Amino acid sequence: MRLNQNTMLLGKKVVLVPYTSEHVPRYHEWMKSEELQRLTASEPLTLEQEYAMQRSWREDADKCTFIVLDAEKWQAQPGATEESCMVGDVNLFLTDLEDPTLGEIEVMIAEPSSRGKGLGTEAVLAMLSYGGDPPTDSE
Repeated sequence: MRLNQNTMLLGKKVVLVPYTSEHVPRYHEWMKSEELQRLTASEPLTLEQEYAMQRSWREDADKCTFIVLDAEKWQAQPGATEESCMVGDVNLFLTDLEDPTLGEIEVMIAEPSSRGKGLGTEAVLAMLSYGGDPPTDSE
């Protein structure tokens, strides 16, 4: 979804940024994990397939994806890249384009050391807030 392509959501524990091609290599490494494949009902993809998936998700009108960054790492390290602070992703799937109030949210905290710290909870709450009142193209 292009609607969020210039949107950053700041929380206390997480920063949500649009999923771009720069995130794909790290995301691809995560998704090589059999555990994450099982937990997310995902099939292993090649790196080229992962880039294609990222492009399609950016273009699809019914999907909104943000990469979850660890806010503490991102803010504490001057010049830190988003990729070095990535911990997972959060997605909003619109299940009925004619009724934008119907949808599904999922979150994945892919970094094992980042689990159990409330990052996923905050990411979902931020996505609920964003999805409940999305900006318009004119804003």
